[in-house]
Amino acid sequence: MPQAVERFDLVVVGAGSGNSVLTPDFDAWRVALIERDAFGGTCLNRGCIPSKMLVYAADVAYQAGRTGHLGVDSALNGVRWPEIAGRVFGRIDPIAQSGEDYRQSLDNVTVFKGEARFAGRKVLEVHGRRITGDHIVLAAGARPFIPSIPGLAEVPYHTSDTVMRLESLPERLVILGGGYIAAELGHVFDALGCSVSIVNRSERLLRAADEDVSAAFTEIASSRMDCALGAPITEVAQAGSEISVRTEDREVVGDTLLVATGRVPNGDQLGVTRSGVELDSGGYVVADEFLRTGVEGVWALGDICRAAQLKHTANEDTRVVAHNIAHPDDLRRPDYSGIPHAVFAHPQVAAVGATEQRLRAEGRPYLRAVRPYADTAYGWAMEDATSFAKVLADPETRRLLGAHIIGPQAPTLIQQLVQGMQFGLTVDEMARGQLYIHPALTEVVEQALLEL
Repeated sequence: MPQAVERFDLVVVGAGSGNSVLTPDFDAWRVALIERDAFGGTCLNRGCIPSKMLVYAADVAYQAGRTGHLGVDSALNGVRWPEIAGRVFGRIDPIAQSGEDYRQSLDNVTVFKGEARFAGRKVLEVHGRRITGDHIVLAAGARPFIPSIPGLAEVPYHTSDTVMRLESLPERLVILGGGYIAAELGHVFDALGCSVSIVNRSERLLRAADEDVSAAFTEIASSRMDCALGAPITEVAQAGSEISVRTEDREVVGDTLLVATGRVPNGDQLGVTRSGVELDSGGYVVADEFLRTGVEGVWALGDICRAAQLKHTANEDTRVVAHNIAHPDDLRRPDYSGIPHAVFAHPQVAAVGATEQRLRAEGRPYLRAVRPYADTAYGWAMEDATSFAKVLADPETRRLLGAHIIGPQAPTLIQQLVQGMQFGLTVDEMARGQLYIHPALTEVVEQALLEL
């Protein structure tokens, strides 16, 4: 006898950004909310928020002992990792639990805790129960990518999902990867007293960033940490308490291994193709401009369908999907005309729009200007010798094509350029159409724009 299928008006798979789909428009709908882990998703539990709370502590620790050039003698007297981590997760874990408790308390919402997989077209199975919905939202996010390296499967390792909850600081941490996760967590553990080695097959860290920013970041990071760059990893092995990572030209040894080689979407784990939903070559769920998949009533949002894998793009997706389901006669598109991003390492990095290498590859004409922080009064105060702002503009329209900042407060400084791009201002309007506070650090942006 076929197993009965429970029917809902709306099924949401994933209680990260997916949890925010449940606006007041759905208060009278019968809703199923599926989550295999803690409510709040990656951002709250093992991503943006805990990592930045750790970064802030690391920033403070890093400055200690590095103030002599200002005439201030300082030292780092100690790091209490259990208290640092306790502050982070003592705040985060109750939020995740309260989010689940709230959804559990609603009469119109049924919470399913566990792994979900499609058993057929628009039919999901969770712990032996089969459910379907008029609308299904795929918001199951992404997971750490584990590369195929000889020996890695036999060695204990951490990912960004687990490393922030270590009970004690490692003495020697080896990080595989050179992207934003490696950069941020490398900074955290180095600043808090660990010996950190970064192993990356590319010759540069933050390789996807603008070439000038990537080169500068790599040089600065290499002066702090042991960076084994530009050679493929040939083997990972363990001998006693030591883990070794071998490349074609050297060996790096530590007691703890962090794999930070990127993230992949979770559509395959859900078995979405069994429902007729397509995946692209990167494993991302295929969705149209309104975030509809090829199966009527099935929608996708966030990291499961978006290679950018940013919380702010997932938030935009969530608003659009919630509106489009509730208002089918007034469909909206997410606005990705200017997607900024930032790396909260040391130094910080922020960007919006095209990189110079992309414009060059496309054969697109452009103007460029680069201004160091040191050219500003506040840069003098900081004695900053490495940070800069870079802007790229169209020579005909005079509109900004891209902006890239490396240095203190970069994620904050970039925002005025994001706004200028979004509202179609020319670089001349951005530079001269407002007053810049003197001697604030924003003057580095003003100077870069004026140079164009």
